[in-house]
Amino acid sequence: MTRYTLLLSFTATLLLSACQAPSRYSQATDSAPDFVYPEPPMEDAEPKYEPYREQNSLPYEVLGKYYRPLKTGKGYTAMGKASWYGQKFHGHLTSNGEVYDMFGMTAAHKTLPLPSYVRVTNLENQQQAIVRVNDRGPFHSERIIDLSYAAAKKLGFYQHGTTRVKLEVIHVDSDDMVTVGNEPPVPYALYAGELPAEDVLQTASQTAAETGPDPLATEQSDSAALNEIAGNQGYYIQVAALSDAERAKKLSDGLSSLYQVPAEFPLIDDIYRLRLGPLTDRFKLNMLLDELKQNGYPGAYKVAASL
Repeated sequence: MTRYTLLLSFTATLLLSACQAPSRYSQATDSAPDFVYPEPPMEDAEPKYEPYREQNSLPYEVLGKYYRPLKTGKGYTAMGKASWYGQKFHGHLTSNGEVYDMFGMTAAHKTLPLPSYVRVTNLENQQQAIVRVNDRGPFHSERIIDLSYAAAKKLGFYQHGTTRVKLEVIHVDSDDMVTVGNEPPVPYALYAGELPAEDVLQTASQTAAETGPDPLATEQSDSAALNEIAGNQGYYIQVAALSDAERAKKLSDGLSSLYQVPAEFPLIDDIYRLRLGPLTDRFKLNMLLDELKQNGYPGAYKVAASL
């Protein structure tokens, strides 16, 4: 046998070995589970504060295309096509270094920070699920998210492969303020339902009847009136009236942190009056009042600090 023949034989052996090398995955194509399993609970992922993993924020390349992960998911919303992935990837590591569980409420996204929490709405049937994004993908230009088998089942499209969805990131800050999509931030206790809306969003008519009319309802334009406001004890903005002290404290801490103003909740006539201030600057007072009314507290109103 010549050296040339030996070289050809060796090269062919290498090529054959490469073709027969075991794949990372035991399945060639993805599928739903083909074994008997208990019905997954399909419980939503529970959003909480988790620092982003720095190593997952670097730009990367897949199939010749570059992706630059977002610095934050706060305020993120999107609409597009969702797909799902299942048994082929079950038990393998995700981009976040976690083991993929097709029965968990997780997802893959190309650019959201890892980990992120997302509320997914199936636009075909309005079903919703909250998932934790811990992986990268899907790398198809027409798809914006790849959901776990369990999430796809909860959303009612696992038999169809894809569906149209709306994505809204649920962002939890380190101070427990929660932002859902592009909605205003709220304290975690309010987001989680620990503060019932009827306890928090006290209307102006209900509270005004108990504390009297708004002392600044009539605009005062002369300088003497402005000097009087700056010189006295100022004004509070009453935000809510609650019957539970713990709930009042949670909301008080959250709003104080969010707006960077003092907050208190004195007990008056068996009701905790949650208010921000006092503020002596009329401009700042009115700006804060307008912001509160736009961000979920339409019943907020001014109260003299002496009251």
